[in-house]
Amino acid sequence: MERASFDKLAGTGAKHWRWEKDREGLVWLTFDKQGESANTFSKDALQELGSSLGAIASEKPRGLVICSAKENFIAGADVEEFTRFKTPEEALAFVRLGWDTFQQLADLPFPTTAMVNGFCMGGGVELALACRYRVALDDPKTRFALPEVMLGIMPAWHGVQWLPKLVGPAAAFDMILTGKSVDARRAKRMGLVDEAVPLRVLENTARMVTLEAKPKMPLPFTKRIPKIVFALLARKQVAKKAEREHYPAPYQILELWRKYDGDPFAADGDPSASVRTLFAHPTTKNLIRIFFLQERLKSLGKGDFKARHVHVVGAGVMGGDIAAVCAMRGITVTLQDTAPERIAPAIKRSADLFKRRLRDPRRIRDAMDRLIPDVSGQGAQQADVIIEAIFENLDAKRTLFSKLESLAKPEAVLATNTSSLKLEDIGTALKDPARLVGIHFFNPVPQLPLVEVVSGKNTRKEVAQNAAAFVRQIDKLPLPTRDSPGFLVNRVLGPYMQNAFRLIEEGAKPETLDAAMEAFGMPMGPAELADTVGLDICLHAGKSLAKAANAQVPQFLEAKVAAGELGRKSGKGIYAWVKGKPQKAPADAYDQKLIDELITPYLNEAKSAVAEGIVADADLADAGLIFGTGFAPFRGGPLHYLEHGKASLPLGISS
Repeated sequence: MERASFDKLAGTGAKHWRWEKDREGLVWLTFDKQGESANTFSKDALQELGSSLGAIASEKPRGLVICSAKENFIAGADVEEFTRFKTPEEALAFVRLGWDTFQQLADLPFPTTAMVNGFCMGGGVELALACRYRVALDDPKTRFALPEVMLGIMPAWHGVQWLPKLVGPAAAFDMILTGKSVDARRAKRMGLVDEAVPLRVLENTARMVTLEAKPKMPLPFTKRIPKIVFALLARKQVAKKAEREHYPAPYQILELWRKYDGDPFAADGDPSASVRTLFAHPTTKNLIRIFFLQERLKSLGKGDFKARHVHVVGAGVMGGDIAAVCAMRGITVTLQDTAPERIAPAIKRSADLFKRRLRDPRRIRDAMDRLIPDVSGQGAQQADVIIEAIFENLDAKRTLFSKLESLAKPEAVLATNTSSLKLEDIGTALKDPARLVGIHFFNPVPQLPLVEVVSGKNTRKEVAQNAAAFVRQIDKLPLPTRDSPGFLVNRVLGPYMQNAFRLIEEGAKPETLDAAMEAFGMPMGPAELADTVGLDICLHAGKSLAKAANAQVPQFLEAKVAAGELGRKSGKGIYAWVKGKPQKAPADAYDQKLIDELITPYLNEAKSAVAEGIVADADLADAGLIFGTGFAPFRGGPLHYLEHGKASLPLGISS
């Protein structure tokens, strides 16, 4: 489309925003943040947006379309800004700037449309809400989310005010209180966007929607829920997932909406709903810290390496799920095992995963087409990455890798998913042991984001870097670790779990141990975790770690495994399991002494792992243990907690 631009715009000195007027009288305002790969709202970007809106308004166009020059629309606020606030007042001033700027956009007297491509997060959603219309690119990469709650803050640029009015409280708070994203089609169904269209007609659709300026339909009666009723129900749901003293943001968001219709300035004097209170809370500081830890992990996977074909050997739960995740991310995958009937369950699980995650029948079909059963193992010859995920037997792995090396392309990554064997020992079977790297996933693979990228004594640096780049390619977080028993995550979990097993052996109720650790902030306690992972896997890993530490594995664990009581997968372990849930008796009362007794081995082992150089520094250890074990995020990581947090946050002690 040819647009006639205003010559006078060349002298505005704009860094982040540019605009032009086409022959139909529409202004196209483009966000292109200078010097950045993503559009984010910093203070100067917001100020410049306000200036641009003022200049555009003076031209009295027929309408305005806001778009992005980047691969994605807007990633939200610049989180770096949050780290510069020295007082809650400074935070509130930043909130005021965004609030007023978006209100300025909402008050424009002509039709406005947000043309969304790719990620539209946080403040990006709020800017889109300030527009009268929203047109989205119908593509898997287009996602809408309000993730502020995951940083311990609230969508304070009208998000809590406008989204419930647009889509109804149920759909709105399903996004706001969880931070979860919706794709373009889901956004269209719920009423968040007016149109979701292919790229070839995106710009023309945005133009026509703006020029036609159809009246907006009121929210259907079926989506209208009284505030008092909905807030009460939502608060009960939040309480099931998060303690108020640990995660105050979702509670404050609900109060902000219920009492003040989402206006943070009306709520400024109310500690139950104020921006000041949240920014002063240690949880907010710790969750923002975790955001930057996550960004650091992502940065460790930068590189030009891209896998087009992955070959996975071993179609058990772990290998099958690794293959499924790769296929879901657009990679051709060959999945090898000794017989078709051993691969079939993995294919079925993959189909179920694709249905849950992809939803679109065409995308499900395409993912299934990319996942190829391969009993002969010939796929290894074309693979860019080969991942071994067979049982933990050193001789079996050596034999397999000797064969794989003879088949693999010279530049292919040879990786083992071992959790307990040393790469140095496995690599003795290779002519070039420098090719071998560990790519250690965690179960369940589709849910857990962390992957340890393990370098053995002989692993070439570029091989480890290519492995990390592959991990990012499949949207996981790579954590570089040194080859050592248990690497980082299992090494730290080992003493923690063994200590819990010892206490159970001495008569402690597993329910009490679980309750104590859940109150501390762990996603589940050690007994439930052991059953979920599998007691046979715990026993195998425990023997390996115990041998390295010259310790003993608890006898009760060996007895359980010998009796076939393996945990959730067998229906009985430490607990009986019914329909995927552990059947627990009431916990006994516990105190801080028990919490300390349970968590101390975990904390000590984390310190030792850093001291021994298993990971490069304490921040990486914190990141790995948060994303790999679920260590209480509101505490900022185990080493951060040891140094800063023990006295600043409640432990959740039972009475």
